[in-house]
Amino acid sequence: ARYEKTLKMYEYLAQPKVKDVSMKVDLMPKQRDYLAEGIYVMKNEHNEPIRDIHIQLNPQPNFSYEYVRFDQKAILKEEFEDFGYMIYELQAPLNPGDSISFEFKTKFETRGFEESGGSTNVVYNGTFFNNFDFPGIGYNSGVELSSDDDREENGLEPKDRQLPQDDSRGLAMNIFGDDALGGINFEIVMSTDVDQIAIAPGYLQREWVEDGRKYFHYKMDVPMEPFFNMVSAKYEVMRDKMTVEMDSSSQEIDLEIYYHDGHEYNLESMMKSMKKSFNYFANAFSPYQYRQMRILEFPRYSTFAQSFANTVPFSEGIGFVLKIDDEDDVDVAYYVTAHELAHQWWGHQIIGANVQGSTMLIETLAQYSALMVMKAEYPQEHMQRFLKQELDRYLSGRSTEQKKELPLQYVENQAYIHYGKGAVNMYAFQDYIGEENVNAALKRFIADWRDYDNNGRYPTSTDLLGYFREVTPDSMQYLVADLFEKITLFENKTDMATYQEVGDKYKVNLEVSAKKFEADSIGNEIEVALDDWVDIGVYTNGSNGKDSLIYLQKHQILDSQSTFELEVGAVPSKAGIDPINKLIDRNPDDNVKSVSLDDELSA
Repeated sequence: ARYEKTLKMYEYLAQPKVKDVSMKVDLMPKQRDYLAEGIYVMKNEHNEPIRDIHIQLNPQPNFSYEYVRFDQKAILKEEFEDFGYMIYELQAPLNPGDSISFEFKTKFETRGFEESGGSTNVVYNGTFFNNFDFPGIGYNSGVELSSDDDREENGLEPKDRQLPQDDSRGLAMNIFGDDALGGINFEIVMSTDVDQIAIAPGYLQREWVEDGRKYFHYKMDVPMEPFFNMVSAKYEVMRDKMTVEMDSSSQEIDLEIYYHDGHEYNLESMMKSMKKSFNYFANAFSPYQYRQMRILEFPRYSTFAQSFANTVPFSEGIGFVLKIDDEDDVDVAYYVTAHELAHQWWGHQIIGANVQGSTMLIETLAQYSALMVMKAEYPQEHMQRFLKQELDRYLSGRSTEQKKELPLQYVENQAYIHYGKGAVNMYAFQDYIGEENVNAALKRFIADWRDYDNNGRYPTSTDLLGYFREVTPDSMQYLVADLFEKITLFENKTDMATYQEVGDKYKVNLEVSAKKFEADSIGNEIEVALDDWVDIGVYTNGSNGKDSLIYLQKHQILDSQSTFELEVGAVPSKAGIDPINKLIDRNPDDNVKSVSLDDELSA
């Protein structure tokens, strides 16, 4: 609260943008410490001279700084020591188009045992941290209090989670912040214990041993986002290669998985997912921008995976040590691999403006991409388990929303919306208008918005919806509104399901009820008229003892009560409305019902 009250006035102050990053990082796993030296080359991308440069150091007590300096004369004009915030005045102003180098050297030290909240970033075996440890440029709004209650207690006005989509300041920065525009050139030299492998984005230029330490030099050959990771562990490595064949070209990609010895359980699944994902994404959207991908296991202090340029740190807890039943389980390792590789497109080729809806462009499209890879691998019955899980995530999340629920188009970094609802709605969208049409829209979207300089701003979800509308038939335009622009809910239910034997066929009689609602941001709902095409499905008990779909077809639902008479070629076991959970249903557990034999009417 004090940070915001003291420094908020500087939030949108014109500052130079980082263009080049050169790092030297010495890891000391046994001490859980590291030394880092950095050089940031920054350019004045504004139309007016810049006199003052604001530096945000890491204020945590683990960090100390040997120096912070520029390659031009500058004086420390003002320092806010509690916040690690420093204002330097340049002797000569930085004119538009001119550059300046900023240099720093910092030490991270682990001091004994902390009572709670200790850092697990730098550990004996499995270090993983990112560049948010290092100095930033200007005010950091990410540390502001977000809860309205907390803000009120500290004398602060309520705060929206994100800027509106038409805010010029938000359109000029992306979700990584405003330290850089259009990507950076990146190079790093890392050292670690001699029995470990250190990895960062870029391509390995050289590795060597010196004074009992092992060194690794990485360099990226194209601009990348200002977001990089540093990883070190005692790794085994699984390596493979693949060739992606596209319409008029092909691409060779080196594939590597760095894993802890003994954690081989799901390596084959992860490698298979990498191959399937790269083939799908490169053909459906655009070529992969790098020539290598490395998945890097890190310890289960955290359970997430994160996509950086040509590297994906991946927690052992959500992939490497899972026991996955091929018959019953969603293959989480396969799915997470596909999702994180999709971020090489959605997050690294396309980056949303830092406004409402930005995470729809990043997380929702990664969800969709992973679902399409899974859809090609698994039957619909298996996909239903994943969609039901994501639907439950959305329904649970909206029940605990503290501020306001917004349509997917305007999602404010709300995970239950951009992950849960996003997965269900994008799966439904491709199911209704065709996977090829959705991919054609996404391919054009990437082609038009991949280059920041061509547009002078970052894209928004509203820009994306324009591409979606172009490929959606007139009769289905309502879907774009229902899925993305509104909060649309259904209440579908199977009331009765019976069947009769008619010769060698089976006649299924279904009675279903349906309601459709629209909700506002605080949960008020109104019932709206039905005119929707909804799946009706029938299952039989398959040879493996599990329910298998033998009928799935869309029917127009116009009334709250509907009856269906369907003919199938096998004994039905279950039947119902929207059995795959493609729609946002307030109570999805009553969509399907066991089918009973109607003895009196059987012949």
